[in-house]
Amino acid sequence: MPIPLVNSIASWFLKKRFHQMELFLKYPNEVQLELLHVLLETARNTEFGRTYDFSSIHNYETFKERVPIRSYEDYEEMIERSRLGEHNIYWPTPIKWFAKSSGTTNAKSKFIPVSQESLEDCHYAAGKDLLCMYLNNNENSKLFTGKSLRLGGSKELYKENGTSFGDLSAIIIDNMPFWAEFSSTPSNEVSLMSDWETKMMAIVHETVQENVTSLAGVPSWMLVLLNQVLETTGQENLFEIWKNIEVYFHGGVSFEPYIDQYKKILPGNSFKYYEIYNASEGFFAIQDRNESSELLLMLDYGIFYEFIPMNTYGTNNETVIPLSDVEVGKNYAVIITTNAGLWRYKIGDTVRFTSINPYRIKVSGRTKHHINVFGEELIIENAEEALRKATRETDSEIIDYTVAPIFMEGKEKGAHEWMIEFKKPPKNLDHFTKILDQNLQNINSDYEAKRYNNTTLNILRINNARPNLFYDWLKKNDKLGGQHKIPRLSNSRKYLDELLVLNKVGSYSL
Repeated sequence: MPIPLVNSIASWFLKKRFHQMELFLKYPNEVQLELLHVLLETARNTEFGRTYDFSSIHNYETFKERVPIRSYEDYEEMIERSRLGEHNIYWPTPIKWFAKSSGTTNAKSKFIPVSQESLEDCHYAAGKDLLCMYLNNNENSKLFTGKSLRLGGSKELYKENGTSFGDLSAIIIDNMPFWAEFSSTPSNEVSLMSDWETKMMAIVHETVQENVTSLAGVPSWMLVLLNQVLETTGQENLFEIWKNIEVYFHGGVSFEPYIDQYKKILPGNSFKYYEIYNASEGFFAIQDRNESSELLLMLDYGIFYEFIPMNTYGTNNETVIPLSDVEVGKNYAVIITTNAGLWRYKIGDTVRFTSINPYRIKVSGRTKHHINVFGEELIIENAEEALRKATRETDSEIIDYTVAPIFMEGKEKGAHEWMIEFKKPPKNLDHFTKILDQNLQNINSDYEAKRYNNTTLNILRINNARPNLFYDWLKKNDKLGGQHKIPRLSNSRKYLDELLVLNKVGSYSL
């Protein structure tokens, strides 16, 4: 199809959608409250709706008082019943799909319900909006002249009791209209392969022949794939393989530790990076401007938002607030109510608002992934900013990392212990350690206070991971592939101690 015609069709869709977006941009809180009313009305005759008498809930205050906040463990029994084929438990339409996720903290699998409404009105709608925003900001784009290289999870879909479960990306790919495959690579057959290592080589051989104009996937795994593409083809950068490539749509983990490595294999200032914020539970926010790491919170995808200020999270004084009460600069845990039947559900993520007109956010971390053993309140956002600065100052590159506390013992003070796998190690690891520690102090005043004169914390300790350590750990724990992530920060030493042992033994890699 000629570019002018493609852009004309896209422009028509863009204007139509922008008119809808203007409503939640102009009246965000009203749109959210109306959405809550629709969700309650839709589910009032479900088992869950009758239990909490949704029919008599007419405002947010009653909803907040009556319906308790829930974690996955609180939902598990109901989800298991629906996986066995029972309907109308927490959502009126049949739940056919469940996104399987082991998360980053629990070995136990989670099965997140995906309704037809959430698939269409949230996940697919977000994909269209992402393209709309990108094309609106880049009028001369040639995105549709080629294909998008998508890198999804490496789990096949399994069917039981009339329901299916697998990675969210597999569910999305498996249910896309047939024409969507023509604009994507690799093929559905390759995308849904279960073995990551076989799948990666199949993707390389299939995609190097295509006219790839965009990339989509988790930064850590996409980088592994792209480096394999370069190694297989013998080329120096990706423009030598795909001359029309112009944008990378990324999400799932922070881009901070990887951005310099991407710029080396995608040199030049014209290439664009667009961030998204999605999860098995829903699609939440999209970067809506070039050269901006702030994400626009999408308010009409069938998701009602609430927030817990992190300074009260898990305490006796824990408070829950609606979107209308959030403040710029504060860190919040995210609570969602969705069109797949998750009611006041803790997704485990934390965000920081950068703007409230419109509502824009940055993902700051996980509620379980922080270190606060000594009152230092170190979050992932702090760690990755400090790490980015340290690697730039020392001309080094990392592949992965994790951090855990060294607990006080007798007269010994505490500290943070890092395991870092370098792609390009610093010339002097002691110098790198000092720079990283100082950057953490500059970024986090609580950490700085605990480090002052070694009052509570000694200088951090870094273990230099052998090649493929994190890959081997993921493989050993059956977590290879597109949507699995390394636990970054933890208040326990579980992951670090496992890695320390594995660091001394042979490789599990092929």
